Amino acid sequence: MMINIADLLGTDAEYLLEHKCETIPASMLHLPGPDFVDRVVAGTDRPIPVLRAMEQIFNYGRLAGTGFVSILPVDQGIEHSAGASFAPNPIYFDPENIVKLAVEGGCNAVASTLGVLGAVSRKYAHKIPFIVKLNHNEILSFPNTYDQVMFAKVKQAWNLGALGVGATIYFGSEKSRRQIQEVSEAFSMAHQLGLFTVLWCYLRNSAFKIDGKDYHSSADLTSQANHLGVTIEADIIKQKLPETNSGYMAVSQAAGKEFGKTNKRVYGELTSDHPIDLARYQVAGCYMGRAGLINSGGASGQNDLSEVVRTAVINKRAGGMGLISGRKAFQRPMGHGVELLNAIQDVYLDPQITVS
Repeated sequence: MMINIADLLGTDAEYLLEHKCETIPASMLHLPGPDFVDRVVAGTDRPIPVLRAMEQIFNYGRLAGTGFVSILPVDQGIEHSAGASFAPNPIYFDPENIVKLAVEGGCNAVASTLGVLGAVSRKYAHKIPFIVKLNHNEILSFPNTYDQVMFAKVKQAWNLGALGVGATIYFGSEKSRRQIQEVSEAFSMAHQLGLFTVLWCYLRNSAFKIDGKDYHSSADLTSQANHLGVTIEADIIKQKLPETNSGYMAVSQAAGKEFGKTNKRVYGELTSDHPIDLARYQVAGCYMGRAGLINSGGASGQNDLSEVVRTAVINKRAGGMGLISGRKAFQRPMGHGVELLNAIQDVYLDPQITVS
């Protein structure tokens, strides 16, 4: 049974469902669709096995054949600690339940650590596409520091039957240059072995928080992070939904010197204050959609169902490829997690919700 999307959007229903994008026209985008691999990916330098792997992820789960993806990501056991992540629902200390949630939730793929997916690979790798997350931020050391470090090798992901690999880069951080080099090498190896690549394009720098306002989700900065991600041949970009803009100017003003480079057209013509237009600029950073943009579902809270539906509507209408939602799904009873994942998928299955 399909959810009532307008009801879940509440007072934002007309604002989001009727919006007409007048910044970057949809005609300039490479939009998701059943023929995305043939239309977009086949013209690239990706080896034929990568095309086959991408076809497999596009043809699994409830969104099979649509060109959209719904992915369950569970790397929080390392990124946020297992206790913080799984105490709300301890069944997910067991890796099999993570994969079961993705299967029962109708996801296109499950993304997790080498340990999680390796623990159940012979039972599930042929049943649902696996994406092995290669690097993580380890926060057991004291004081806590933030650096993505390689925990796994691409060959290990290939050996356990994964179809793709994922990695995070903290763009803007002190260690970002090393991370770019490591991930670029890993993605090159992944493509050689026939695996597609997913990049968590995150920003991290204390200078991006100014007077209580967080510019880590600024449209201009995240779009540039996306652009760096596709430059090292990420096939899919995972990004937080933009919540603000003008990050370049805010950081420059706070620092008292120029930060990066931008152009006034970015703010006067290519974006507006509307969330769909801000996400559209993120898609532009992904080579106008040649690499699919999937947005994050965010942390678990009080209104998770309406929040993920809102995010999915914004992503789809902006020209994005789907949603990746973890904590909102697994920090609750499995049945409720399945319902939440299905609600996300219902947005992408609804023919009435089209690109703006």
